[in-house]
Amino acid sequence: MMSNLWQVVKNNTTLRYGVPMILLVVGGSFGLREFSQIRYDAHKHTSTVDPAIADIIKNKEKQLTLESEYEKIKDNRFEVWNNIRGPRPWEDSKSLQDEQRINISTKA
Repeated sequence: MMSNLWQVVKNNTTLRYGVPMILLVVGGSFGLREFSQIRYDAHKHTSTVDPAIADIIKNKEKQLTLESEYEKIKDNRFEVWNNIRGPRPWEDSKSLQDEQRINISTKA
């Protein structure tokens, strides 16, 4: 009886190759789901939050409004702000920064 079953499996290509392939595909999808879940769980634990946003989250009773944000920045002096461009890919960044520092110090 057992040898007869083995002969059937050995001669039938569907049972010999198809069933293991289907088991591999279905089992692989479950395994891949578990490994992907590990990646997402690890990402949750390593994500960082901006400290300003963390303060807002901690103080839920404090409402974030446009007026409150305006009060924070209204005392800043934006008139003395200088726009300094970054180096272009073909320029040496160190020499360009040194040149800009010299120009700013001579203007002040």
